[in-house]
Amino acid sequence: MLTPSDTPLDIDLLILPETNLILIASVIEPLRGANRISGSELYRWRLFTVDGSPVETTSLIPVPASGSFRPSNDTAPLFVLASYNWRRSATQALKMQLSQTARHRSMIAGIESGSWLLAEASLLDNVSATVHWEDSEDFALAYPQVRAVKDRFVIDGKRITTAGSMPTIDLMLEIIRRRQGYSLALEVSRLFIYEPATVYGAMELSPSTAGLRLRDPRVARAVRLMEEHIEQPLILTRLARRIGVSARHLQALFQDDFGAPPHVHYLALRLNAARRKVIETKASFAEIAAATGFNSASAFSRSYRASFSESPSGTRRRLRGRFTAAGEPT
Repeated sequence: MLTPSDTPLDIDLLILPETNLILIASVIEPLRGANRISGSELYRWRLFTVDGSPVETTSLIPVPASGSFRPSNDTAPLFVLASYNWRRSATQALKMQLSQTARHRSMIAGIESGSWLLAEASLLDNVSATVHWEDSEDFALAYPQVRAVKDRFVIDGKRITTAGSMPTIDLMLEIIRRRQGYSLALEVSRLFIYEPATVYGAMELSPSTAGLRLRDPRVARAVRLMEEHIEQPLILTRLARRIGVSARHLQALFQDDFGAPPHVHYLALRLNAARRKVIETKASFAEIAAATGFNSASAFSRSYRASFSESPSGTRRRLRGRFTAAGEPT
C-alpha cells in the first residue's frame, strides 16, 4: 500500500456505530479524488459493519454496508473506523476476529478511536501509535505496551493510526503520494480547503494553497508566486528574494511545511497545470509545454511520464477511450 504502484488498491473499511460521517469521508474522499483526477480506478473500497446492517453515524445518517465483517484470508488493507462509544462494539468476538484477520492483512489502520480497538485486540503491542489529542494520556496509561505518541498519524510497520478526521486526510494524501507521487497528492489536496481562513486571511487563499496547512506565511507567498509564474518559472534565488529570504532558508521552510524542496513543489504545480490542459483542452503538446514552462515538447513529455507513469498522448487516448465507451462525445 505504501510503495509506488498504479495497480488498483482495494481497501476494506470496518465502521463502528457512532462514527463521525466526516471521518468516513476523510478516508474515502481523497481516494475518490485521486481516481477522478487521474482518470483511472486507482482505489476501490468496501464498507463493512459488525452485523452487516447500515451503521448509524453521529449525524444520524445511516451508512450502508457491503456486508458483515468476518475474518478471512483477504490481504487487502483494513481500516477500523470509530469515534464515540467504541467500547460498546469491542466484544470478545470482534477482538478475536480482528486478531484472526490481522494474520493475513497487508496493513491494519486504526482511524481515530479505531486505535483503541486495535490496542484492545493487542494489535498495537510494541509499535508506535497515536489517538485523538484529548485521549492521548488515557491511552498511554491504558496500554503501556503501546508506544503512544502525539502526532497526526503514525505509520509503524503494518500498523497505522490517526488522531482524527483531518489527520486522516493527511494520511490518505501520504498514501497517494507514496503510491502515485507528489504531483497527484498535491492535486488531490487542493480539493480540501480545511484550514481556518483566519490563519492567513481568506483573501490570501489560492488554489495552490487550498487544503495545505502552511505554517509559515512566507511559504504561502512563495507558492502563490509559483502559481503566478507557471509559464515562465522563477529561479530559486529570485523566488527567495521576492519573499525576503535566502534560497537556503526557503528550502528549509518548504522542507518543514511540505517535506519537499521548492523545485519539487514547483514542478508538481506545473505538471498538474499541464495535465489539466492535456485532459480539458485540445491544445498541442508543444503549446502545453510552452504554457507550463518547459523548453520543448520532448522535455515536457519526459517529465510528464516520470510523474504520471504515462505519456501525455497516453492520457488522452485512455480518457478518450473511456468517454467513447460511456457514450459521451470525445
